Amino acid sequence: MSAKHPVISVTGSSGAGTSTAKVALEHIFRRENVTPAIVEGDCFHRFDRYEFREKSKEFAAAGKRLSHFSDEANLFDNIADLFKSYGEAGMGKARTYIHDDEEAKIYGVEPGRFTEWRDVGEGSDLLFYEGLHGGVEEVLPYTDLLLGIVPVVNLEWIQKIHRDTAMRGYSPEAVVENILSRMHDYIHFITPQFTNTDINFQRVPLVDTSNPFIARDVPTPDESVVVIRIRKPEKWGIDFPWLTSMLSGSFMSRRNTLVVPAGKMMFAMELILSPIIHDMMEKSRKG
Repeated sequence: MSAKHPVISVTGSSGAGTSTAKVALEHIFRRENVTPAIVEGDCFHRFDRYEFREKSKEFAAAGKRLSHFSDEANLFDNIADLFKSYGEAGMGKARTYIHDDEEAKIYGVEPGRFTEWRDVGEGSDLLFYEGLHGGVEEVLPYTDLLLGIVPVVNLEWIQKIHRDTAMRGYSPEAVVENILSRMHDYIHFITPQFTNTDINFQRVPLVDTSNPFIARDVPTPDESVVVIRIRKPEKWGIDFPWLTSMLSGSFMSRRNTLVVPAGKMMFAMELILSPIIHDMMEKSRKG
């Protein structure tokens, strides 16, 4: 951890709502005049798209499964090295995974490949990581603020099924098979991270999702709440009475847990995180 060069990490799987957290943090950075060094977690996958396909075949031939959730498919030590190096000197090594043709034009690398490793962080005020593994054990000693974004698992499955069938052309059966194939790694590498997070934002549907595999629609924000658990409220100076007064329809369910309507998730993030980041940057600038 570093007062001079803070590291903020957002961990959560695809579709969990990490993009909402990213937008909320960008709003805060702009208001606080903060320049972040932004790193996306998929740059720490061990294999590019084509290598992953070949490795998956090798694993299958050996009776095993390879998923992007596991340590076998990711470079956890490299994430830790980035966080540690940035905390010490405000610099570190990262690269970019090229998702599509538009990014390929920018970086001159074909889709599905990585750019070369490069230095990141010069001229920045803090490091902002967003990805699947921002809370693994290897990175915890070097993280100043760890945020978890996770829907309840049935909602996560509904979102994945709808996204992969509508946007990626998979059949519902293929998506369910993919969920099953990654379950061991999800349990061992994804869910344990949320024990370590400083603040969790968990979306919970208020409609019946008991069988996510037949759900026709993804529950809307009006049909959901967000459960916000703050591990050490006293550390961050959280004022729960003020938050409940600002967030209409919110209430406390435990001494460190706030429940808000899902439509107010971004607003809640900004109210909670703005003073934390303000104090973080005050300490950083004082050096």
